Amino acid sequence: MWSDSGDAPFDDTPAAAAPIYDRKARKKGKKGKSSGGSANETVEIFKTIVFALLIALVLRVFLFQPFTIPSASMEPNLYEGDYIVVSKWSYGYSKHSIPFSPNLFQGRILDRAPQRGDIAVFKLPRDNKTDYIKRVIGMPGDTVQMRANRLYINNQPVDDVVVSQAQIETMFGPQPVTRLRETLPGGRSFTIQDFGPGQAVDDTQVYSVPAGMYFMMGDNRDNSVDSRYDINSGVGLVPAENLVGKAEIILFSWTPGASLLNPVTWFANIRPSRFFTVLD
Repeated sequence: MWSDSGDAPFDDTPAAAAPIYDRKARKKGKKGKSSGGSANETVEIFKTIVFALLIALVLRVFLFQPFTIPSASMEPNLYEGDYIVVSKWSYGYSKHSIPFSPNLFQGRILDRAPQRGDIAVFKLPRDNKTDYIKRVIGMPGDTVQMRANRLYINNQPVDDVVVSQAQIETMFGPQPVTRLRETLPGGRSFTIQDFGPGQAVDDTQVYSVPAGMYFMMGDNRDNSVDSRYDINSGVGLVPAENLVGKAEIILFSWTPGASLLNPVTWFANIRPSRFFTVLD
């Protein structure tokens, strides 16, 4: 027996020295194991990041994609600073469903036609890169026209009822605005905003919508560059291939001036009343 007080028997034979070298060997072994463990941990972290990115890519391509509303063209239903979620499966998938629109295939897979009145995100036909959001007004085979500040589809006036009249601040100062409840053929109903007669596209030619194309308009009728403008200056007709998805819900909303980099603005500019608003 021996104790920690130093009364352990001392033996200076070669055999007694062996544990010293064993301890050193064990220390070296531990160092090697620690280094190997760090390498394995790094590999695991890398794999986790790669898997997370792949999952995010799959969700973005096949299921949902977030978008920020950058302008007032869809007021009073979407405001600048709204963060919306778009369903990708609603219309099937084209090359524009994939980030950067790689030219992997033509047309659409699992194609589903949008419904008249859908709020749709699409790639601007002029460059096939810029994301736009408008409402589907004209379907393939339709004719669309504005006459005296009223929408006609297939030569029939679209029903609208005045909801309210007010003044709002615009970049040109205060302007009178009328809000109307518009009901499209088929029964889809939603609110639009109008600044009154005499605006640039209150009277237009007759637009014929060919097969595989759609006619888009903004809900803020006098503040929307849409299919009423030709492809060189506006949207023009939108090919089915350019559809990205259907706008479903406003996830959250900030007034202009909020910044992700400045947390103070999150609370000063937040619009909680718009959170989780399902879109008509």
